[in-house]
Amino acid sequence: MSLPPLVEPAEELSVDEVRRYSRHLIIPDVGMAGQKRLKNAKVLVIGAGGLGSPALLYLAAAGVGTLGIVEFDEVDESNLQRQVIHGQSDIGRPKAESARDSIKEINPLVEVVVHDERLDNDNVLQIFEQYDLIVDGTDNFATRYMVNDAAFFLKKPYVWGSIYRFDGQASVFWPTLEVDGQSADAPCYRCLYPEPPPPGMVPSCAEGGVLGVLCASIGSIQVNEAIKLLTGIGEPLVGSLMVYDALEMNYRKLKMRKDPGCALCGEHPTVTGLIDYDTFCGAISDAAADAAADSTISVGTLETWLAERDKGERDFLLVDVREPNEAEINHIPGAVLIPKGDFLNGSALGGLPSDKQVVLHCKSGGRSAEVLAVLKGAGFADAVHVGGGVSAWVTQIDPSQPSY
Repeated sequence: MSLPPLVEPAEELSVDEVRRYSRHLIIPDVGMAGQKRLKNAKVLVIGAGGLGSPALLYLAAAGVGTLGIVEFDEVDESNLQRQVIHGQSDIGRPKAESARDSIKEINPLVEVVVHDERLDNDNVLQIFEQYDLIVDGTDNFATRYMVNDAAFFLKKPYVWGSIYRFDGQASVFWPTLEVDGQSADAPCYRCLYPEPPPPGMVPSCAEGGVLGVLCASIGSIQVNEAIKLLTGIGEPLVGSLMVYDALEMNYRKLKMRKDPGCALCGEHPTVTGLIDYDTFCGAISDAAADAAADSTISVGTLETWLAERDKGERDFLLVDVREPNEAEINHIPGAVLIPKGDFLNGSALGGLPSDKQVVLHCKSGGRSAEVLAVLKGAGFADAVHVGGGVSAWVTQIDPSQPSY
């Protein structure tokens, strides 16, 4: 559906602005009025990572007058494969500051507001209130649900994007939208995903990877939608889901409908305020948390155990439950690779020794805790897992290995 412009136009463009945005100004659909609206707009981008990088760069280049950045992380070398707003010299710097400097280099006419903090229930409403439009570049389910709910309560539209390996999705969620005084029956994120996936079911990009250029594909779609909303041109993805397959080079536009039973925007809502999103989404399952409660060892303890095993003073089987391509990056010496999926389908259980302890590890501890719960349920009562996984091993024990 075509929608009216989200913001009013600024009073005027300077001579410098006219020169800079001339390629916009000669597009009849944008023109002077549309560019003035962009100048007057205030857009918040959540995250300066894979999606936030292209979004921030192109929003700045387009002339959005005020750009807010919510980001609390620091630039890591592994970010540079896809987070193009940062460079080699930015490693170790706060991402928000690095992104601000890149934006100023792209367009010094843009005002940049840095929110160098973690977005949570205590600050999300106060931060969102300052902006006309939210662009969501987050990579975890808890924050996505919080962004959706906060935008709903403040009646603000937001542009959502998601990426994983070669697949991307994008949409515009605005369930409070009214057209000509009537509800547009537009869906929210909860209409699309009423419940988060079971803990451990969907790997993060840090676990499963993402094609770097996919971030640019989805991030640019998000910017395209933001410009359309701000200027009132075209038909935004309200009520539609764009699905992109980079391997097949295939775009599909799917129709979405408002869910009358939605817990947030439905006829009888049960979510009437911000909730505990970490608990709602669950980093790991309850069974994994229970199993790991008293069966977690540190990498320091594992180092001692490995030395004792080499001396014949202790015997155990160390199992790496990551995927084979991950094990090629780094490893803990003496580990046997058995991917998590082989435990979940039961095929690995028959090959485990019954006469020695099983010690599990993954990248950071989440997957190994899930496997630990499976082993405990199968009778391996003395099984343990390594808190922090191989990431902690590389950081604390063997920094000569690369991290990822």
